[in-house]
Amino acid sequence: MEILRVSDGAARHGGLQALAVTAVPLDTPMIVTRTPFRITLGGGSTDLPSYYTKHGGFVVAMGIDKYMYISMNPPLVDRKIRLQYTKSEVVDHPDQLRHQLARAALKKHNIYSRMEISSIADLPAGTGLGSSSCYLVGLLTALRAYRGTQCSQQELAAEAFDIERELRHEATGKQDQYMAVFGGLTVLDISKDGTVEVREVRVNTSSISEFMTNTHLYFIGLARSGTTALEEQDAAMREEGGASHTIVEESLHRIKELGYQSLAAIESENYDEFGRLMDEHWEQKKNLSPKVVLPGVDGLYEELKTRFGVLGAKVSGAGGGGFFMVYAPTNHRELNDFMESNGLHRLQYDMEYQGSKVISNSGSSSSGMLDHDSLEI
Repeated sequence: MEILRVSDGAARHGGLQALAVTAVPLDTPMIVTRTPFRITLGGGSTDLPSYYTKHGGFVVAMGIDKYMYISMNPPLVDRKIRLQYTKSEVVDHPDQLRHQLARAALKKHNIYSRMEISSIADLPAGTGLGSSSCYLVGLLTALRAYRGTQCSQQELAAEAFDIERELRHEATGKQDQYMAVFGGLTVLDISKDGTVEVREVRVNTSSISEFMTNTHLYFIGLARSGTTALEEQDAAMREEGGASHTIVEESLHRIKELGYQSLAAIESENYDEFGRLMDEHWEQKKNLSPKVVLPGVDGLYEELKTRFGVLGAKVSGAGGGGFFMVYAPTNHRELNDFMESNGLHRLQYDMEYQGSKVISNSGSSSSGMLDHDSLEI
Protein backbone atom coordinates (compact mmCIF):
# COMPACT_ATOMS: atom_id res chain seq x y z
CA MET A 1 0.00 0.00 0.00
CA GLU A 2 1.45 3.37 -1.04
CA ILE A 3 1.72 5.95 1.75
CA LEU A 4 1.61 9.60 0.75
CA ARG A 5 2.60 12.09 3.45
CA VAL A 6 2.83 15.85 3.21
CA SER A 7 4.55 17.67 6.05
CA ASP A 8 3.33 20.83 7.72
CA GLY A 9 6.39 22.57 6.38
CA ALA A 10 5.65 21.47 2.84
CA ALA A 11 2.11 22.74 3.23
CA ARG A 12 3.37 26.14 4.35
CA HIS A 13 5.95 26.21 1.57
CA GLY A 14 3.25 25.42 -0.99
CA GLY A 15 0.98 28.18 0.27
CA LEU A 16 -1.76 25.76 1.25
CA GLN A 17 -2.41 27.12 4.70
CA ALA A 18 -5.95 27.37 6.05
CA LEU A 19 -7.02 29.27 9.13
CA ALA A 20 -9.92 27.33 10.62
CA VAL A 21 -12.38 28.52 13.23
CA THR A 22 -12.55 25.38 15.37
CA ALA A 23 -14.61 24.54 18.44
CA VAL A 24 -13.57 21.83 20.88
CA PRO A 25 -15.69 18.78 19.97
CA LEU A 26 -18.18 17.46 22.47
CA ASP A 27 -18.73 14.43 20.26
CA THR A 28 -16.93 13.21 17.16
CA PRO A 29 -19.36 11.23 15.02
CA MET A 30 -18.55 8.15 13.01
CA ILE A 31 -20.71 8.20 9.88
CA VAL A 32 -21.03 5.22 7.53
CA THR A 33 -22.84 5.31 4.20
CA ARG A 34 -23.82 2.49 1.85
CA THR A 35 -24.30 3.07 -1.88
CA PRO A 36 -25.42 0.42 -4.41
CA PHE A 37 -23.68 -0.52 -7.64
CA ARG A 38 -25.84 -0.70 -10.77
CA ILE A 39 -26.45 -2.73 -13.91
CA THR A 40 -27.49 -0.98 -17.11
CA LEU A 41 -30.40 -2.75 -18.81
CA GLY A 42 -31.02 -0.43 -21.75
CA GLY A 43 -30.06 2.89 -23.34
CA GLY A 44 -26.49 2.97 -22.06
CA SER A 45 -24.22 5.68 -23.56
CA THR A 46 -27.18 7.94 -24.49
CA ASP A 47 -26.59 9.71 -21.15
CA LEU A 48 -23.50 11.58 -22.38
CA PRO A 49 -24.01 15.35 -22.94
CA SER A 50 -22.71 15.11 -26.52
CA TYR A 51 -25.73 12.95 -27.32
CA TYR A 52 -28.54 14.04 -24.99
CA THR A 53 -28.08 17.78 -25.65
CA LYS A 54 -29.02 17.07 -29.28
CA HIS A 55 -31.45 14.20 -29.00
CA GLY A 56 -32.30 13.56 -25.34
CA GLY A 57 -31.20 10.43 -23.51
CA PHE A 58 -32.92 7.39 -22.04
CA VAL A 59 -31.59 4.77 -19.64
CA VAL A 60 -33.19 1.91 -17.73
CA ALA A 61 -30.99 0.41 -15.02
CA MET A 62 -31.12 -1.59 -11.80
CA GLY A 63 -29.40 -1.08 -8.46
CA ILE A 64 -27.97 -4.30 -7.02
CA ASP A 65 -27.17 -5.47 -3.51
CA LYS A 66 -23.42 -4.92 -3.91
CA TYR A 67 -22.18 -1.76 -2.25
CA MET A 68 -19.60 0.93 -1.75
CA TYR A 69 -19.14 1.77 1.95
CA ILE A 70 -17.73 5.10 3.12
CA SER A 71 -16.82 5.72 6.76
CA MET A 72 -15.94 9.20 7.96
CA ASN A 73 -14.97 10.73 11.27
CA PRO A 74 -12.82 13.64 12.47
CA PRO A 75 -9.66 12.62 14.38
CA LEU A 76 -9.10 13.85 17.92
CA VAL A 77 -5.34 14.28 18.03
CA ASP A 78 -4.37 16.36 15.00
CA ARG A 79 -5.68 18.34 12.03
CA LYS A 80 -4.62 15.94 9.27
CA ILE A 81 -6.79 14.69 6.44
CA ARG A 82 -6.45 10.92 6.13
CA LEU A 83 -7.82 9.10 3.13
CA GLN A 84 -7.85 5.31 2.90
CA TYR A 85 -8.71 3.60 -0.39
CA THR A 86 -6.43 1.41 -2.52
CA LYS A 87 -3.77 3.87 -1.39
CA SER A 88 -3.34 5.78 1.84
CA GLU A 89 -2.92 9.54 1.87
CA VAL A 90 -2.09 11.77 4.85
CA VAL A 91 -2.12 15.48 4.04
CA ASP A 92 -2.70 18.89 5.60
CA HIS A 93 -5.06 20.30 2.97
CA PRO A 94 -7.44 18.76 0.42
CA ASP A 95 -5.53 20.39 -2.45
CA GLN A 96 -2.71 17.96 -1.68
CA LEU A 97 -4.91 14.88 -2.20
CA ARG A 98 -4.29 12.80 -5.29
CA HIS A 99 -7.81 11.37 -5.12
CA GLN A 100 -9.71 13.82 -7.32
CA LEU A 101 -13.23 12.98 -6.19
CA ALA A 102 -12.40 13.20 -2.48
CA ARG A 103 -10.51 16.45 -3.02
CA ALA A 104 -13.43 18.07 -4.85
CA ALA A 105 -16.08 16.80 -2.41
CA LEU A 106 -14.22 18.00 0.69
CA LYS A 107 -13.68 21.46 -0.76
CA LYS A 108 -17.29 21.63 -1.94
CA HIS A 109 -18.39 21.14 1.66
CA ASN A 110 -15.71 23.37 3.21
CA ILE A 111 -13.72 20.62 4.88
CA TYR A 112 -10.11 21.79 4.79
CA SER A 113 -8.62 19.79 7.65
CA ARG A 114 -9.28 17.27 10.41
CA MET A 115 -11.09 14.43 8.68
CA GLU A 116 -10.51 10.71 8.18
CA ILE A 117 -12.27 8.89 5.35
CA SER A 118 -12.11 5.21 4.47
CA SER A 119 -13.77 3.29 1.66
CA ILE A 120 -14.38 -0.39 1.11
CA ALA A 121 -16.40 -2.02 -1.66
CA ASP A 122 -17.98 -5.38 -2.43
CA LEU A 123 -16.62 -5.19 -5.99
CA PRO A 124 -13.34 -3.87 -7.42
CA ALA A 125 -13.11 -0.57 -9.25
CA GLY A 126 -13.17 -0.53 -13.03
CA THR A 127 -15.75 -3.29 -13.47
CA GLY A 128 -18.33 -1.18 -15.30
CA LEU A 129 -20.91 -1.02 -12.51
CA GLY A 130 -20.49 2.64 -11.56
CA SER A 131 -17.91 2.41 -8.76
CA SER A 132 -16.52 5.96 -9.11
CA SER A 133 -19.94 7.55 -8.81
CA CYS A 134 -20.81 5.22 -5.92
CA TYR A 135 -17.73 6.49 -4.10
CA LEU A 136 -18.57 10.14 -4.75
CA VAL A 137 -22.28 9.85 -3.92
CA GLY A 138 -21.49 7.88 -0.76
CA LEU A 139 -18.96 10.51 0.30
CA LEU A 140 -21.33 13.40 -0.42
CA THR A 141 -24.05 11.61 1.55
CA ALA A 142 -21.65 11.27 4.50
CA LEU A 143 -20.53 14.90 4.27
CA ARG A 144 -24.11 16.13 4.23
CA ALA A 145 -24.96 13.96 7.23
CA TYR A 146 -21.92 15.37 9.05
CA ARG A 147 -22.80 18.94 8.15
CA GLY A 148 -26.51 18.49 8.73
CA THR A 149 -27.23 19.90 5.26
CA GLN A 150 -30.17 18.01 3.82
CA CYS A 151 -31.06 17.97 0.14
CA SER A 152 -33.33 16.07 -2.24
CA GLN A 153 -32.18 13.00 -4.13
CA GLN A 154 -32.30 15.02 -7.35
CA GLU A 155 -30.04 17.69 -5.83
CA LEU A 156 -27.56 15.09 -4.57
CA ALA A 157 -27.34 13.37 -7.97
CA ALA A 158 -26.93 16.72 -9.74
CA GLU A 159 -24.18 17.73 -7.30
CA ALA A 160 -22.28 14.51 -7.97
CA PHE A 161 -22.67 14.89 -11.74
CA ASP A 162 -21.41 18.47 -11.64
CA ILE A 163 -18.31 17.43 -9.68
CA GLU A 164 -17.50 14.55 -12.04
CA ARG A 165 -18.11 16.61 -15.15
CA GLU A 166 -15.86 19.41 -13.91
CA LEU A 167 -13.08 16.88 -13.28
CA ARG A 168 -13.57 14.78 -16.41
CA HIS A 169 -15.04 17.41 -18.70
CA GLU A 170 -17.53 16.27 -21.32
CA ALA A 171 -17.15 12.47 -21.28
CA THR A 172 -19.29 12.06 -18.14
CA GLY A 173 -22.75 10.56 -18.32
CA LYS A 174 -25.74 11.08 -16.06
CA GLN A 175 -26.56 7.46 -15.31
CA ASP A 176 -24.07 6.48 -12.63
CA GLN A 177 -24.69 9.35 -10.22
CA TYR A 178 -28.48 9.07 -10.46
CA MET A 179 -28.51 5.30 -10.06
CA ALA A 180 -26.18 5.53 -7.04
CA VAL A 181 -28.61 8.00 -5.44
CA PHE A 182 -31.91 6.32 -6.36
CA GLY A 183 -31.15 2.60 -6.74
CA GLY A 184 -34.06 0.28 -7.60
CA LEU A 185 -35.33 -0.63 -11.05
CA THR A 186 -35.29 2.85 -12.49
CA VAL A 187 -35.85 4.83 -15.67
CA LEU A 188 -33.84 7.98 -16.36
CA ASP A 189 -35.41 10.20 -19.03
CA ILE A 190 -32.85 12.88 -19.88
CA SER A 191 -33.99 16.05 -21.63
CA LYS A 192 -31.85 18.14 -23.96
CA ASP A 193 -31.19 20.69 -21.20
CA GLY A 194 -29.84 17.93 -18.92
CA THR A 195 -32.89 17.68 -16.67
CA VAL A 196 -33.40 14.09 -15.53
CA GLU A 197 -36.86 12.69 -14.90
CA VAL A 198 -36.56 9.69 -12.60
CA ARG A 199 -39.26 7.08 -12.23
CA GLU A 200 -39.48 3.66 -10.66
CA VAL A 201 -40.37 0.65 -12.79
CA ARG A 202 -43.05 -1.32 -11.00
CA VAL A 203 -42.99 -5.06 -11.57
CA ASN A 204 -44.19 -8.10 -9.68
CA THR A 205 -41.61 -9.19 -7.08
CA SER A 206 -41.78 -12.88 -7.97
CA SER A 207 -41.52 -12.04 -11.65
CA ILE A 208 -38.40 -9.92 -11.25
CA SER A 209 -36.82 -12.83 -9.38
CA GLU A 210 -37.22 -14.88 -12.55
CA PHE A 211 -35.57 -12.08 -14.51
CA MET A 212 -32.55 -12.02 -12.21
CA THR A 213 -32.31 -15.82 -12.24
CA ASN A 214 -32.00 -15.68 -16.03
CA THR A 215 -29.69 -12.64 -16.11
CA HIS A 216 -26.23 -13.85 -15.10
CA LEU A 217 -23.19 -11.73 -14.32
CA TYR A 218 -19.76 -13.27 -14.85
CA PHE A 219 -16.57 -11.55 -13.82
CA ILE A 220 -14.21 -11.36 -16.78
CA GLY A 221 -11.33 -10.78 -14.37
CA LEU A 222 -10.05 -7.58 -15.90
CA ALA A 223 -10.76 -4.29 -14.17
CA ARG A 224 -10.63 -1.46 -16.67
CA SER A 225 -11.38 2.21 -17.14
CA GLY A 226 -14.26 2.91 -19.49
CA THR A 227 -13.16 6.52 -19.85
CA THR A 228 -11.22 6.01 -23.08
CA ALA A 229 -14.12 4.28 -24.84
CA LEU A 230 -16.48 7.02 -23.66
CA GLU A 231 -14.03 9.70 -24.78
CA GLU A 232 -13.88 8.17 -28.25
CA GLN A 233 -17.68 8.04 -28.45
CA ASP A 234 -17.92 11.60 -27.14
CA ALA A 235 -15.33 12.89 -29.62
CA ALA A 236 -17.12 11.21 -32.51
CA MET A 237 -20.43 12.81 -31.52
CA ARG A 238 -18.87 16.27 -31.29
CA GLU A 239 -17.01 16.07 -34.56
CA GLU A 240 -19.86 16.48 -37.02
CA GLY A 241 -18.64 15.51 -40.43
CA GLY A 242 -15.97 13.28 -38.92
CA ALA A 243 -15.36 9.78 -40.23
CA SER A 244 -17.16 8.02 -37.35
CA HIS A 245 -19.78 10.63 -36.40
CA THR A 246 -22.66 9.20 -38.42
CA ILE A 247 -21.94 5.60 -37.38
CA VAL A 248 -21.82 6.47 -33.67
CA GLU A 249 -24.87 8.75 -33.80
CA GLU A 250 -27.00 6.22 -35.66
CA SER A 251 -25.92 3.46 -33.27
CA LEU A 252 -26.89 5.63 -30.27
CA HIS A 253 -30.29 6.35 -31.86
CA ARG A 254 -30.86 2.62 -32.15
CA ILE A 255 -29.52 1.94 -28.64
CA LYS A 256 -32.04 4.45 -27.26
CA GLU A 257 -34.88 2.80 -29.19
CA LEU A 258 -33.75 -0.59 -27.90
CA GLY A 259 -33.84 0.92 -24.41
CA TYR A 260 -37.51 1.81 -24.83
CA GLN A 261 -38.23 -1.68 -26.13
CA SER A 262 -36.29 -3.28 -23.28
CA LEU A 263 -38.32 -1.32 -20.75
CA ALA A 264 -41.55 -2.45 -22.44
CA ALA A 265 -40.36 -6.06 -22.31
CA ILE A 266 -39.56 -5.78 -18.60
CA GLU A 267 -42.85 -4.07 -17.75
CA SER A 268 -44.79 -6.72 -19.67
CA GLU A 269 -42.66 -9.45 -18.00
CA ASN A 270 -41.56 -10.73 -21.41
CA TYR A 271 -38.02 -11.37 -20.28
CA ASP A 272 -37.00 -13.57 -23.19
CA GLU A 273 -37.74 -10.62 -25.46
CA PHE A 274 -35.45 -8.54 -23.26
CA GLY A 275 -32.72 -11.13 -23.88
CA ARG A 276 -33.21 -10.96 -27.64
CA LEU A 277 -33.00 -7.17 -27.53
CA MET A 278 -29.71 -7.48 -25.64
CA ASP A 279 -28.31 -9.35 -28.63
CA GLU A 280 -28.95 -6.44 -30.99
CA HIS A 281 -27.80 -3.94 -28.36
CA TRP A 282 -24.46 -5.72 -28.22
CA GLU A 283 -24.01 -5.38 -31.98
CA GLN A 284 -24.87 -1.67 -31.86
CA LYS A 285 -22.58 -1.02 -28.90
CA LYS A 286 -19.58 -2.40 -30.76
CA ASN A 287 -19.98 0.46 -33.25
CA LEU A 288 -19.28 3.06 -30.56
CA SER A 289 -15.59 2.26 -30.05
CA PRO A 290 -13.16 -0.54 -30.94
CA LYS A 291 -12.29 -0.67 -27.23
CA VAL A 292 -15.75 -1.95 -26.27
CA VAL A 293 -14.93 -5.62 -26.92
CA LEU A 294 -12.16 -7.67 -25.38
CA PRO A 295 -10.43 -10.25 -27.59
CA GLY A 296 -12.23 -13.58 -27.36
CA VAL A 297 -15.51 -12.25 -25.97
CA ASP A 298 -17.35 -12.38 -29.28
CA GLY A 299 -16.26 -15.98 -29.83
CA LEU A 300 -17.32 -16.91 -26.29
CA TYR A 301 -20.71 -15.30 -26.83
CA GLU A 302 -21.34 -17.24 -30.04
CA GLU A 303 -20.46 -20.49 -28.26
CA LEU A 304 -22.86 -19.67 -25.41
CA LYS A 305 -25.69 -19.06 -27.85
CA THR A 306 -25.04 -22.31 -29.70
CA ARG A 307 -24.46 -24.62 -26.73
CA PHE A 308 -26.60 -23.19 -23.93
CA GLY A 309 -29.43 -21.27 -25.58
CA VAL A 310 -28.21 -17.83 -24.45
CA LEU A 311 -30.38 -15.15 -26.06
CA GLY A 312 -28.33 -12.03 -25.38
CA ALA A 313 -25.23 -10.67 -23.68
CA LYS A 314 -23.20 -7.52 -23.13
CA VAL A 315 -20.10 -6.30 -21.33
CA SER A 316 -20.88 -4.01 -18.40
CA GLY A 317 -20.32 -0.27 -18.51
CA ALA A 318 -18.53 1.33 -21.43
CA GLY A 319 -17.09 -2.06 -22.37
CA GLY A 320 -13.58 -3.43 -22.50
CA GLY A 321 -13.71 -5.47 -19.30
CA GLY A 322 -15.50 -5.91 -16.00
CA PHE A 323 -18.59 -8.12 -16.01
CA PHE A 324 -20.12 -10.12 -18.83
CA MET A 325 -23.93 -10.06 -18.53
CA VAL A 326 -25.70 -13.03 -20.12
CA TYR A 327 -29.42 -13.70 -20.51
CA ALA A 328 -30.06 -17.45 -20.38
CA PRO A 329 -33.65 -18.75 -20.01
CA THR A 330 -32.51 -22.40 -19.66
CA ASN A 331 -29.47 -24.60 -18.95
CA HIS A 332 -28.35 -22.52 -15.98
CA ARG A 333 -26.31 -25.20 -14.25
CA GLU A 334 -24.58 -26.32 -17.43
CA LEU A 335 -23.84 -22.71 -18.35
CA ASN A 336 -22.39 -21.95 -14.91
CA ASP A 337 -20.23 -25.08 -14.98
CA PHE A 338 -18.89 -24.14 -18.40
CA MET A 339 -18.11 -20.57 -17.37
CA GLU A 340 -16.45 -21.75 -14.14
CA SER A 341 -14.30 -24.15 -16.12
CA ASN A 342 -13.11 -21.16 -18.13
CA GLY A 343 -12.30 -19.14 -15.00
CA LEU A 344 -15.37 -16.89 -15.22
CA HIS A 345 -17.15 -16.83 -11.87
CA ARG A 346 -20.80 -15.90 -11.52
CA LEU A 347 -21.77 -13.02 -9.26
CA GLN A 348 -24.93 -13.81 -7.32
CA TYR A 349 -26.97 -10.65 -6.79
CA ASP A 350 -30.39 -9.29 -5.95
CA MET A 351 -32.07 -5.98 -6.61
CA GLU A 352 -31.40 -3.10 -4.20
CA TYR A 353 -34.55 -1.03 -3.86
CA GLN A 354 -32.90 1.90 -2.07
CA GLY A 355 -30.13 4.20 -3.13
CA SER A 356 -27.31 5.74 -1.13
CA LYS A 357 -28.05 6.11 2.57
CA VAL A 358 -26.49 6.58 5.98
CA ILE A 359 -26.44 3.26 7.82
CA SER A 360 -24.61 4.48 10.94
CA ASN A 361 -24.25 7.90 12.55
CA SER A 362 -22.94 7.94 16.10
CA GLY A 363 -23.30 11.72 16.36
CA SER A 364 -26.03 14.22 15.57
CA SER A 365 -26.32 17.73 14.23
CA SER A 366 -26.72 19.04 17.77
CA SER A 367 -23.77 17.23 19.30
CA GLY A 368 -21.30 20.09 19.16
CA MET A 369 -19.32 18.94 16.11
CA LEU A 370 -16.13 20.52 14.97
CA ASP A 371 -16.66 23.67 12.94
CA HIS A 372 -14.64 23.05 9.77
CA ASP A 373 -15.54 26.28 7.99
CA SER A 374 -12.21 27.65 6.92
CA LEU A 375 -10.79 30.99 5.84
CA GLU A 376 -8.11 30.28 3.25
CA ILE A 377 -5.08 32.53 3.08
